[in-house]
Amino acid sequence: MIKELLERYIQKTKNKNFKFDENISSILLFSFFIQKIFALVRGLKFYFFHKRGKLLFLGKNVQLFNKCNIIVGENVNIGNNVTLSALGKRRLIIGNNVNIGSFSQIIISTSFNKIGEFITIGDNIGIGEFSYIGGGGGTTIEKNTIIGQYFSTHPENHTYKIKGTLIREQETTRKGIHIGSNCWIGSKVTILDGVTIGNNCVIAAGAVVNKSFPSDSLIGGVPAKILKELK
Repeated sequence: MIKELLERYIQKTKNKNFKFDENISSILLFSFFIQKIFALVRGLKFYFFHKRGKLLFLGKNVQLFNKCNIIVGENVNIGNNVTLSALGKRRLIIGNNVNIGSFSQIIISTSFNKIGEFITIGDNIGIGEFSYIGGGGGTTIEKNTIIGQYFSTHPENHTYKIKGTLIREQETTRKGIHIGSNCWIGSKVTILDGVTIGNNCVIAAGAVVNKSFPSDSLIGGVPAKILKELK
């Protein structure tokens, strides 16, 4: 019964073609179900105090900073030891049906000196464990994009033009990052400031993306380049 209910729920909210592997036992599913109940209770506390995040599943040791600036959609799963920091000029927005892997950090700003812009994560997005998404110059990830582990975005850059002055004391530039919809981004991909990725792109694992690419591109390498045009 639990197996069927969970299967229907996942088919309705995540993947209409989802089926549990035949090797998944009812005992294992029951254990998973109990974990989700505790995560839902933690999410309900957030919803009760902030009136946002309907059907939110919060993992253990989730850190939330500037909660009033965080907007969370429905059916959002946030793993264990995740940090959401919304110190920014605009909001940290997480859409519907989003999964954020454990030990990830979603941080608009790390400094009170020059706060960052925003982070927007669209609907139906999966982000792998140990990811870092910064929002200094603004980061947008469009809907239906899937992202592997250890992904990182860095929408700002340090200047080093003044000889004899410490780099950390010089200015930073911020252009922002925009990732299109229906992209597949492999593990350990790094995206640097000023980059726009078009829709329907695939970025190979380990790529360092320092320039923009059009839609329907297979991207890979250090620095990244177009490997193939997808049709």
